[in-house]
Amino acid sequence: MQKNLSLYLVKKYLRFDKSQPFITVISLLAFFGVAIGLTVLMVAMAIMNGFDKEFEKKLFTMNYPLSIYSRSFSPVDQAQLNTLKEQFPKLLFSPYISTQVIIKKGNRLEGGMLFGVHFEQEAKINSIVAEAIQGKTLDKYDLITGSEIAKTHQFSPDEKATLIFTKNDPGGMSLIPKMKRFNYQGSFRSGLMAYDKAYMYTTLESLAQVMQYDEGHFDGVHIYSDNPLVDIEKIRKVLPDDLGIVGWWQMNGNFFAALALEKRALFIVLMLIILIASLNIISSLLMTVMNRRKEIALLLSLGAYKKEIKNTFFYLGLVIGGGGMVFGILLGSLALFVLGSFDIISLPADVYGTARLPLDLSMLDFVLTVVGTSVIVALSSYYPAYKATQINVLDTLRNE
Repeated sequence: MQKNLSLYLVKKYLRFDKSQPFITVISLLAFFGVAIGLTVLMVAMAIMNGFDKEFEKKLFTMNYPLSIYSRSFSPVDQAQLNTLKEQFPKLLFSPYISTQVIIKKGNRLEGGMLFGVHFEQEAKINSIVAEAIQGKTLDKYDLITGSEIAKTHQFSPDEKATLIFTKNDPGGMSLIPKMKRFNYQGSFRSGLMAYDKAYMYTTLESLAQVMQYDEGHFDGVHIYSDNPLVDIEKIRKVLPDDLGIVGWWQMNGNFFAALALEKRALFIVLMLIILIASLNIISSLLMTVMNRRKEIALLLSLGAYKKEIKNTFFYLGLVIGGGGMVFGILLGSLALFVLGSFDIISLPADVYGTARLPLDLSMLDFVLTVVGTSVIVALSSYYPAYKATQINVLDTLRNE
């Protein structure tokens, strides 16, 4: 009986009242305010999460899931690598030598990082390198550079590139930097300019000879793992004390922590839009309560329970706010579909790593958005519903 009366009053109060049209206008503003706020929040969370995934993918490729390095001046040797391969046959290993170099062409000098790798092994764990060397047979002293390096120096295939190393050679009465000419064979595009402007690859044999490394000695080992968070602990247990291991997330921890903080801050700020919209729910309900004071007092005097009156205005707020939520979810889904299907917004690929707007609304973000909006709508509906039960029946009927 209580429920039937509450539902009847909700239907009645939702109708357009010609005597008080402003109440209907405020209710519509509350409805569309919640809907638009929820839509904006869904789209913003999808964009933030999309960029997070895009950057994670790029950093994951160029930084490798796991990397073994030497804690001392002694390099990693082939025997240690063979032991790891035997103990972890499901993982992919690629030894490397790395050094800082200066690349020179004409009067132009720029710094960068040069990696010496086995290209066949490196291609198995680095899709960027695999794409760059596809169809090529790389010999000793061949060079693959980032796309920005190739563009800056205007290299063409088989052109000589002079690299200046930090290692010095004796020359007369002083030491002179070691210089070596490499054969440029192609470039790669990682999607992040920081890598495209600095990274270069050559054969492991070439760099080992330039750096005067003994055969079978490396600076470290890149490892591909499908589950690096688990495998890092397994490998750490079997490594000798002079070797360490680091995961890609540890090398970029501050970057992803900053992205996570920015995402949380954006969520809170955009949730304020819904909070402001909910103020219209409070306003419309309070105005309805004030406009229906006499009717409420009459219902209470005829035997209606305060709970029925309270439920009436609480349900009324839920209908306005909940309807806005449903409309906002539909509108947000439509917006995500349109943005994801059509190139409405194009991005500079050299800055963001992708030319299309990355969108990825995670289920967690969606649930948090819906739950947060529901809590705000429920709280906004409760106070006017409570105030409706505080009407003094005798004074109201006597004076009104």
